[in-house]
Amino acid sequence: MRGKETVLLKRDLYLDKIRPFIDKPLVKVLTGMRRSGKSSILELLKKELGERGVGSDCLIFINFENLDFIDIDSAKKLDLYIKERIDPQKHCYLLLDEIQEVKDWEKAVNSLFSSTNTDIYITGSNSRLLSSELSTFLAGRYVEINIGTLSFSEYLDFRKTYSDKLSGDRNEELKRYIRIGGFPVVNLTDYTYETSYKIVRDIYDSAILRDTVERHGIRNIEMLKRVVKFVFDNIGNTFSAKKVADYFKSQQRRVDLNTVYNYLDALESAFIIRKVSRYDVQGKSILKTNEKYYIGDHSLLYAVMGFKDRSISGVLENIVYSELISRGYEVYVGKLGGKEIDFIAVKGEYKFYIQVSYLIGDSEEIIEREYRPLLKIRDHYPKYVVTMDSFFQDTVEGIRHVSLADFLLN
Repeated sequence: MRGKETVLLKRDLYLDKIRPFIDKPLVKVLTGMRRSGKSSILELLKKELGERGVGSDCLIFINFENLDFIDIDSAKKLDLYIKERIDPQKHCYLLLDEIQEVKDWEKAVNSLFSSTNTDIYITGSNSRLLSSELSTFLAGRYVEINIGTLSFSEYLDFRKTYSDKLSGDRNEELKRYIRIGGFPVVNLTDYTYETSYKIVRDIYDSAILRDTVERHGIRNIEMLKRVVKFVFDNIGNTFSAKKVADYFKSQQRRVDLNTVYNYLDALESAFIIRKVSRYDVQGKSILKTNEKYYIGDHSLLYAVMGFKDRSISGVLENIVYSELISRGYEVYVGKLGGKEIDFIAVKGEYKFYIQVSYLIGDSEEIIEREYRPLLKIRDHYPKYVVTMDSFFQDTVEGIRHVSLADFLLN
């Protein structure tokens, strides 16, 4: 088992997104929640560049959470450190991990981008911090690539490499993935659910403290955590900031509407939650109220709220949403009159519709509920119902049923 732990698995899902931008005049910005695997992907990129013939003298990798680099805490020091170590006559590569730990880092990145012959890659755990500050100095000269936790396919790769208990049953592995989630660190060995939730809870606490409370100057931490629990308890449900405020009012806990907006924005910027807008299928317009929110990784729900079977429908939606985002789709919640379509996925000219349900079985009521909204859409784009069922194979008026495992691995 010890030998397995030294293997750094390729995550081509994300490397494939980075490769087209190698040596292009853009700063590559890798964002994502803490412990989603950004550092490992940067390590994989470093290895790949070495395999392409880039010498170690032209490869500078700095992890700013490593105490070896604790003294590089300002833009001036970072700029000086890099310029002392690169040959101005050579094309070099800078890989800067968790860059937001450096004060005024964006000034250093701008200076290095403008005055050196370097290809720059940076990572960070706060999207607002990166996008707002980079846009000031590098407007139009950077590209953001969001890194998610493990997809089901990547989870299976981790299990094959690191586990001594890999089941030969794909559906059994899917059940375990639903319970344990996609953080790479909990899939490096055969942790129990209890241990994995302890690890995920520590990740959550770090993200709350460092990427929300400290970055956004939040004082009422207790109220922030209550907002988190409200969102987690409403995965898959549409709601507004006003509904959150009204809920706390009913609990005799007053919270200003703007405060709720600020808290949701801070949580979203740290990738703890992700907002999904509604799309009016008939009016062909994005609606600005009653969004849905999903979680950066579904295991956060269990780590924070405890495991509950009744959460399964929202968790399955969360997994499908994360899969679509990782594949590069823009995702919306569909509104069609009084009906709702769980997801509309769009990439360029391609579009499809998805309903997600736990099981269909032989329930006519469930079949009616899941298929009716899709049957009302009168266009030629593909339509799917995705469930945990593996035996229900019927296609209803062109709407295909797909098992969740098949959908995630297709």
